[in-house]
Amino acid sequence: MNQMRVGDGTVVLLAGGGKVYTDVAARFTRSERGLSEIIASPYNADLVRSIIEKGHLAATEFDYFLFGVEGYSRVTEVQLVRKRLASYLIKSGRVQKGGKRAYDVVLPDSILPHRADCTLPDGTTVSLGAVDLLNMLEEWYNEGVDAGYKEEDLRYLKPQATEFKALIGMNAHALLDWFKIRCCKNAQTEIRDLANKMLRLCKEAAPALFEDAGASCVSLGYCPENEFQHPSCHIIHKKEALELLRNATKHA
Repeated sequence: MNQMRVGDGTVVLLAGGGKVYTDVAARFTRSERGLSEIIASPYNADLVRSIIEKGHLAATEFDYFLFGVEGYSRVTEVQLVRKRLASYLIKSGRVQKGGKRAYDVVLPDSILPHRADCTLPDGTTVSLGAVDLLNMLEEWYNEGVDAGYKEEDLRYLKPQATEFKALIGMNAHALLDWFKIRCCKNAQTEIRDLANKMLRLCKEAAPALFEDAGASCVSLGYCPENEFQHPSCHIIHKKEALELLRNATKHA
C-alpha cells in the first residue's frame, strides 16, 4: 500500500492559457469590425480585466482549461464532481487487473496518532490505528481477488481515502466561480489544496483572466459567509459591508 499525505497531490495544466479568446469574444459582441479583423487584433489584457471587473463573464466561457490530477482522495472526488459545469474523466476503479491494481491511499496527518480499541468477532480486543485498518482492508481485498471475486464488487469496501486520478476540464467562467467556493478557508483542506494549485497554474497561464480570482472575499471585499465565517478570517461580513454602505448612502 502506498500511503500519501493530504497536500501532496499533483496538479498539471495540460491545456489552456496559450491563446486567450475572452477578448475576442468580448470585441465580437460590441465591435463593428469584421470577424477576421477582430481575430487578427493583438490580445487586449485590459479589455479582459475590464469585463471581469464589471461581471460580464459570458465571454470567459470561450477559454477552456484542462488539468491532470493525481494524489487526491475519493473524499475530494465526491466534492469535486458537485461542480456541474465541468468535464471529468476519472481513472476506472472497476476494470479487472488481476490484483495488480495499486492500493494507494491519501491520509491527513491529524488522524495518524489516533488509535481505538476494536472488538473482533471472536471477542478479542485489539488497538488499531488508521494504517492498521487500511492494511487489513488491503489484505482482505487482495485475498478476494485471489479467490476470484470481481474487483468491481470488492471495491465496495475500499475506503474514501483511496486515491483517484482524473482529467478535469472547465472554462474560465466555471473556474472563477469554483475558486470562490473552494479557495475559501471553510473548504475542506484537501479540496482547497487542489483549488489553490489549480488557481496558481491559471494565474501563470492567463494572468488577466485570473488576476483577482480566489475565494469570494478576494473579489467582493467582504466575507459572504457571515456567521459561518472561518475563525481565522478577519474580513468584514456581508452584513457589516451592507450596513457601511447604507450609512454612506444616508450621508451622501
